[in-house]
Amino acid sequence: MKLLRYLVDGTPRIGLVAGDGIVDIAGIAPEFTRIIDIVAGGADALARLRDRAAGASTRLALADARLLAPIERPGKYLAIGMNYGKHIEEADRLGVPRSRYQVWFNKQTSCLSGPFDDIDPGVTEKLDYEVELGAVIGRPAKSVSEADAPAHVFGYFVANDVSARDWQFHSQTFTMGKSFDTHGPIGPWIVTADEVPDPHALGLRCTVNGELRQLSNTRDMIANLWAQIAYLSTAFTLDSGDLIATGTPEGVGVGMEPPVFLQLGDVVRCEIDGIGAIENRVAAR
Repeated sequence: MKLLRYLVDGTPRIGLVAGDGIVDIAGIAPEFTRIIDIVAGGADALARLRDRAAGASTRLALADARLLAPIERPGKYLAIGMNYGKHIEEADRLGVPRSRYQVWFNKQTSCLSGPFDDIDPGVTEKLDYEVELGAVIGRPAKSVSEADAPAHVFGYFVANDVSARDWQFHSQTFTMGKSFDTHGPIGPWIVTADEVPDPHALGLRCTVNGELRQLSNTRDMIANLWAQIAYLSTAFTLDSGDLIATGTPEGVGVGMEPPVFLQLGDVVRCEIDGIGAIENRVAAR
């Protein structure tokens, strides 16, 4: 199942994808008014939606809809750095020290934006892109093992971890340079976990103005998603609706020789097999 949020007459609505159209959830399951309610409801909520969606008519064509970030502002948006080997080699050339541990930072949830919304550079002069597989936590996770971690994932989305490289190193954490407004486009929807047999066997790509910049596969993660959830949940609870960005492969702009940063008018497209694609234009507000 693909769950999404979209705008109708200025009002956010929630729906599910049916072919090339959208089934309005309010029309089949009015008890659900937010995606986060469905996430927290887990398997029972999804079963209810599936039953009621059978044969339901679509409200709007996907092509005509303005899609929003597919989940309301979550409690946490956590992202891992240096999780692909060749990306670490890029970081080595830039003098970024290696760590013996998983490297985590927050993207403030105010950065979240829709899958086709513009990216506003803000004050950065070194705007960069990072295609990543995103995961949504379903059942809360605390001190879970890698073996049990899959049971805590509700679904998946495409993420662009937009980065202000000059601000990224203003402090010892990356949060400042990872959290500018509009620097968290995600979507285009949440694909429920039952439709993704193996999240560690997905091709991912990023293009800028049609030029291929990143090409890899999630099998190349150093710490896979299950290891990520186990590590994070050792320290704190992952709540329903929390987001995880699982790392980016090589090919980022800062790693090119010489570096090539995004400019006004550039169009960044991030794609993941079996999940979908998001596309964002760089444009000042």
